[in-house]
Amino acid sequence: RRDGNTSYTDDVAVGAAAGIDASVVPGDDDNFKITSAEDLMRATRLLAGASEYRTGQGFDVHRFGPGDHVMLCGVKVPHSHGLLGHSDADAGLHAITDAILGAIAQGDIGKHFPPSDPQWKGASSDVFLAHASRLAREAGAEVTHVDLTLICEKPKIGPHAEAMRARISDILRIGPERVSVKATTTEGLGFTGRGEGIAAQAAATLRFR
Repeated sequence: RRDGNTSYTDDVAVGAAAGIDASVVPGDDDNFKITSAEDLMRATRLLAGASEYRTGQGFDVHRFGPGDHVMLCGVKVPHSHGLLGHSDADAGLHAITDAILGAIAQGDIGKHFPPSDPQWKGASSDVFLAHASRLAREAGAEVTHVDLTLICEKPKIGPHAEAMRARISDILRIGPERVSVKATTTEGLGFTGRGEGIAAQAAATLRFR
């Protein structure tokens, strides 16, 4: 802008001429003013490359055995049977763990916690999920959403679903609104329909920066 014989090159110059104090503060090269068409194109490129989303899937099965409860999603659920497995046989957390590992292309739960290793015998599965979450963060990703489906005739999942969501969100350090836990049956068909075990399938969405 030109005012008489004086040229003002930017807003700071105009403010200074009006007696307004201006200060320099630390900034970011990506936080720039859009003035020209080239600026708009640059902003478009930055937004397009700001993040990438990937989705992983996980599936797990455990058969029923002796016991008076099952561990599902880190929650102790009373039942007429337990679940058999090298760890605590938490099919829900195992499926989510595999989903996250799949999204970051880090194999499966058996690669990181071999069932042949005695140190994992009876281990709490929240250790496995926390490990997958840490690997995701190290890869520059954050878990933005988890969707889990538990497949069984019994026990009933509904009364425990909110506690399961809370436990998963606590392990992953994300809000419970980003965690979905639901259940279905196979209408009496297959091994779950016969009450022989529980299956779980999960999808995890991760954002990479």
